[in-house]
Amino acid sequence: MTQLTRPLRVLAGILSAALVLAACSGGPQDAPLEVEIMQVVGQQVKQRLKRQPERPPVTRALLDSLDETYIEVTIEDDGQRAYLQPQLVKQDSTPGQVTVWLTEDAVTLAMRNGVLTATRGLRNDMLSSSALVRETGGAMGPAGTGARRYEFAALDNRSQAFTLACTVSDLGPETIEIIELTYQTRHLQERCESGPDGESGVVVNDYWIDSRSGHLWQSRQWAGPTTGYLRIRQLTL
Repeated sequence: MTQLTRPLRVLAGILSAALVLAACSGGPQDAPLEVEIMQVVGQQVKQRLKRQPERPPVTRALLDSLDETYIEVTIEDDGQRAYLQPQLVKQDSTPGQVTVWLTEDAVTLAMRNGVLTATRGLRNDMLSSSALVRETGGAMGPAGTGARRYEFAALDNRSQAFTLACTVSDLGPETIEIIELTYQTRHLQERCESGPDGESGVVVNDYWIDSRSGHLWQSRQWAGPTTGYLRIRQLTL
């Protein structure tokens, strides 16, 4: 997500300047100049990328110094990681509370009681998804068995929708660690199938919910066939 944007913008700017210079240099007889330009470009790219500030390692001491609420989201397939803050919290006519989380480069995730219901700014976004959750004030995460309808962005400004039959299992108590803090949780697993006996595909979402407070500390949730699974951790409240 966030880490890739600045280096690519730097590279694009330098290459644009190089192409302008090369275009002004003339025909084939100027090939050595083009080579020289590309060598300079390569050196500038290396220098600028070296100057890119690295993120400090995330420690509990660092998190304790923050006043804001953060979650950490990692795309499982490629390891890209981002830290999100709540942009909007709202209540509507459907059970559960909706929170919209925002990255520094404007990618958003919407969650209802911690269950992922929409994305914006990822590939083939999840336009919407129903969520089987409890009323606000109850434990977070999925609440039971039923159908979940998903809709994803497709080519040519179209969308693709389908419905999965979902069941939730309690896998029992589990202790998890999130950056130097441990939590006593119950591990709930939501299994969603698209056809008889799951013959057309299976989605498995995992949730680790605080045994006492009902707060969702960690989850692994499917964001669609293109993005795959997201690993989500609550870092601060």
